Amino acid sequence: MSNIRLAKLPERSPVKLTVWVTPELSKRLEDYAAVYSETYGMKEPVTELVPAMLATFLDSDRGFSGRRR
Repeated sequence: MSNIRLAKLPERSPVKLTVWVTPELSKRLEDYAAVYSETYGMKEPVTELVPAMLATFLDSDRGFSGRRR
Protein backbone atom coordinates (compact mmCIF):
# COMPACT_ATOMS: atom_id res chain seq x y z
CA MET A 1 0.00 0.00 0.00
CA SER A 2 1.40 3.39 -0.95
CA ASN A 3 1.79 6.19 1.52
CA ILE A 4 -0.24 9.16 0.26
CA ARG A 5 -1.49 12.28 2.04
CA LEU A 6 -5.14 11.94 1.16
CA ALA A 7 -6.94 9.61 3.54
CA LYS A 8 -9.52 7.17 2.30
CA LEU A 9 -12.74 9.03 1.60
CA PRO A 10 -15.56 8.41 4.08
CA GLU A 11 -18.79 6.65 3.17
CA ARG A 12 -20.82 9.07 1.10
CA SER A 13 -23.86 7.04 0.16
CA PRO A 14 -26.93 9.00 1.20
CA VAL A 15 -29.24 7.53 3.81
CA LYS A 16 -32.94 8.34 3.54
CA LEU A 17 -34.43 9.69 6.74
CA THR A 18 -38.12 10.52 7.02
CA VAL A 19 -39.25 12.95 9.69
CA TRP A 20 -42.50 14.68 10.54
CA VAL A 21 -42.46 18.39 11.37
CA THR A 22 -45.14 20.73 12.61
CA PRO A 23 -46.83 23.08 10.14
CA GLU A 24 -45.11 25.98 11.92
CA LEU A 25 -41.66 24.43 11.48
CA SER A 26 -42.41 23.62 7.85
CA LYS A 27 -43.26 27.29 7.24
CA ARG A 28 -40.08 28.41 9.00
CA LEU A 29 -38.00 26.07 6.85
CA GLU A 30 -39.63 27.43 3.69
CA ASP A 31 -38.95 30.98 4.91
CA TYR A 32 -35.32 30.03 5.54
CA ALA A 33 -35.04 28.63 2.02
CA ALA A 34 -36.37 31.94 0.68
CA VAL A 35 -33.78 33.91 2.67
CA TYR A 36 -31.08 31.51 1.46
CA SER A 37 -32.18 32.15 -2.12
CA GLU A 38 -32.09 35.92 -1.60
CA THR A 39 -28.67 35.71 0.03
CA TYR A 40 -26.91 33.43 -2.46
CA GLY A 41 -28.96 34.00 -5.61
CA MET A 42 -29.75 30.33 -6.03
CA LYS A 43 -32.90 28.51 -5.06
CA GLU A 44 -32.42 25.32 -3.06
CA PRO A 45 -35.25 23.12 -1.84
CA VAL A 46 -35.70 22.63 1.89
CA THR A 47 -34.80 18.95 1.43
CA GLU A 48 -31.32 20.02 0.29
CA LEU A 49 -30.85 22.60 3.04
CA VAL A 50 -31.94 20.52 6.03
CA PRO A 51 -28.97 18.08 5.97
CA ALA A 52 -26.52 21.01 5.92
CA MET A 53 -28.47 22.74 8.68
CA LEU A 54 -28.39 19.63 10.86
CA ALA A 55 -24.66 19.10 10.25
CA THR A 56 -23.95 22.73 11.16
CA PHE A 57 -26.02 22.43 14.32
CA LEU A 58 -24.29 19.21 15.42
CA ASP A 59 -20.83 20.60 14.62
CA SER A 60 -21.51 23.66 16.78
CA ASP A 61 -22.94 21.78 19.77
CA ARG A 62 -20.03 21.62 22.22
CA GLY A 63 -21.85 19.39 24.69
CA PHE A 64 -22.54 16.83 22.01
CA SER A 65 -19.05 17.02 20.53
CA GLY A 66 -17.45 16.49 23.94
CA ARG A 67 -19.54 13.43 24.74
CA ARG A 68 -19.07 11.96 21.28
CA ARG A 69 -15.29 11.70 21.67
